[in-house]
Amino acid sequence: MGRAFEYRRAAKEKRWDKMSRVFPKLAKAITVAAKEGGTDPDMNAKLRSAIQNAKAENMPKDNIEKAIARASGKDAADFTLVNYEGKGPHGVLVFVECATDNTTRTVANVKSYFNKVGGGLVPTGSLEFMFDRKAVFQFDKAEGMDMDDLELALIDAGLETIEENEGVLYAFADYTQFGTMSEALEGLGIEVSKANLQRIPTSPVEYTEDQLEDIEKLLDKIEEDDDIQAVFTNIA
Repeated sequence: MGRAFEYRRAAKEKRWDKMSRVFPKLAKAITVAAKEGGTDPDMNAKLRSAIQNAKAENMPKDNIEKAIARASGKDAADFTLVNYEGKGPHGVLVFVECATDNTTRTVANVKSYFNKVGGGLVPTGSLEFMFDRKAVFQFDKAEGMDMDDLELALIDAGLETIEENEGVLYAFADYTQFGTMSEALEGLGIEVSKANLQRIPTSPVEYTEDQLEDIEKLLDKIEEDDDIQAVFTNIA
C-alpha cells in the first residue's frame, strides 16, 4: 500500500494547497459532524477530528466556533450527505463525497465536470466494491516510540496497519472503528494531527504522466466546488 498511499497523500495535499475555499469546506465538515453527534467535542469523536483537521490547516478559532454553533442554530442549513460515482479521462474511477443543502444543484454541477472531459456518472453503488473504506489517523512518531508496543495497544481498537513516512505515522482501521481508534489514540496520549475517512482502491491502476495531467484537471475542477468534501480515485 506504501507507494499508492504516498501518491494519494501527495496528490491530495497538492490539490488542497491550491484550493482557495478550504476554510468553507472545513467549516461545513465541522457543522455536519456537530449535527450528527452533538456539539460537545469531548463526546463526539468525528467533531474532534474535524476540529483537528481545521487546526492543521490553520483555520482561525473563531471560524471553528462559528461552524460548531451553526449546527444548533435555528438558521442552520440542513446538509445532506450524498455520494456520486463516475468515470473520468482514461477510464479513471472517481468517487465523490458531498455535503449539500441542494442536491439538484450539486448533481448538476458534478455531472457537468465529468461531461466536459468526456466522462460521466455511473449508477450509485457501481464503484463501492472498487474501494475499501478506511479510518486514517496521522500523527508524529515520538522519540523512542516502540512500534510493536504501539501496534499491540491499538489492535483491540481495530488497527489494521501502520505506515511511516519521514517521521509521520499513518494508522489504518476499518471505517466503523473511527470512534474506537480515536479514543484509543487519545488514551495513549497521542496527539493526532489529522483524521478522516478515506476510500482506498482495491485494484489501483498505473497511469502515465500525460494521463495523470488530464485526470488532475478533472479532480481540480471537482474540488473547487464548495459542496464537495472529498474525492477518491483508483490511481496507483
